[in-house]
Amino acid sequence: MSYISVLGFILVFIGFWGMLTQKNIIKIIIGFSIADTGIHLIIVAIGYIKDRTAPILDAAVSTGDALNKVVDPIPSALVLTAIVIGLAVTALMLTYAIQMYKHKRSLDISDYEELKW
Repeated sequence: MSYISVLGFILVFIGFWGMLTQKNIIKIIIGFSIADTGIHLIIVAIGYIKDRTAPILDAAVSTGDALNKVVDPIPSALVLTAIVIGLAVTALMLTYAIQMYKHKRSLDISDYEELKW
């Protein structure tokens, strides 16, 4: 297991811990972002293969030898897509947090009891 994947798992753990233990909505959103970054690192670490190059076919890598010299581009593409989706979700959560603050003048999650069971 590489250092990057260990760091990714640590970030996921810290992010989930932050989401589950904090009462401030902004801190919960930050925990989500940290966990999201950890997941991105794990996916990149899974897709990495030592001593291989980027999947760009040019003079350095011939078409016939590309299978043995390049890394699979799918994990990288998935991470790029996940980064964009994570950014959009984070922006949406922050927008909701701003609207909730305007309504109740509080960012403490325990002040929002009307949505509880």
